[in-house]
Amino acid sequence: MQAQVWSPRLANLFTRSCKTTNSLRAFSSSAFSNQSRGGLPRFYSEQLPPSKDGVVRVKGDEFWHMTRVLRLTIDDRVELFDGKGGLVEGCIQNIDQTGLDIVALENPKSASPHNTQWHVYAAFGTLKGGRADWLVEKCTELGACSVTPLLTERSPSISENRVDRLQRVSFAAAKQCQRLHEMVLNPPIKVGGLLSLVKNSKLSFIAMAEAKPVFSALSSINKESAGLMIIGPEGDFTEKELNVILEAGVTAVGDIQGLVTLAGCLHMLKGPKKGTS
Repeated sequence: MQAQVWSPRLANLFTRSCKTTNSLRAFSSSAFSNQSRGGLPRFYSEQLPPSKDGVVRVKGDEFWHMTRVLRLTIDDRVELFDGKGGLVEGCIQNIDQTGLDIVALENPKSASPHNTQWHVYAAFGTLKGGRADWLVEKCTELGACSVTPLLTERSPSISENRVDRLQRVSFAAAKQCQRLHEMVLNPPIKVGGLLSLVKNSKLSFIAMAEAKPVFSALSSINKESAGLMIIGPEGDFTEKELNVILEAGVTAVGDIQGLVTLAGCLHMLKGPKKGTS
């Protein structure tokens, strides 16, 4: 896909976004972002203790990471998040060969999602050299709600092994950037399956060479609960694929860099709701 030169306004805004990493990374809650309770390590748990003094069992990879990598032990404090906005501070109460028990030191807290839930559809099945990992990682860090591999004529498949790896990449990135809502990696869909989603969406963008700049689209954006971002494969969509997507009602923007950073730009221009992530 042809990439255009960044405009000075886009470059300035992206520079601002880099200076406000704490605000952009996963659009964390103002109540929770960067505190991490004084830098406590954070781990995933499908279930959180229901209230203060409640106990939850942690096993599997997170148990291994706590005890074998970080060498945590009894009475060490940690944070647990459930990927749905829940967060609680706890203390390791007991450790055995199969897992450990964590007792909650407070009642769990919850953060709502950020203003717009962005769903990214990208044809990255042919990307090599870790570029697909990078795409999923950055989508996670920038707060995308989901990423869906898009199957096109020039990117017709993606292996199941690769999908499993990308799920692990997304999970690791969510923990690293301390986002409280997990990013969903959906099963692949074909262009035909995308059309109904575009038709039913009031906010959808596609990266297309020589289309209007991304900032021209910003002026016409209304606050919506969800939006779509569509990125084609290496070599771009075929003319037929592009036409049917455009006919479905998508808005074309001309710079891929602008589309990739659009969610962050919108977040800065509108400002997040207090207590969202």
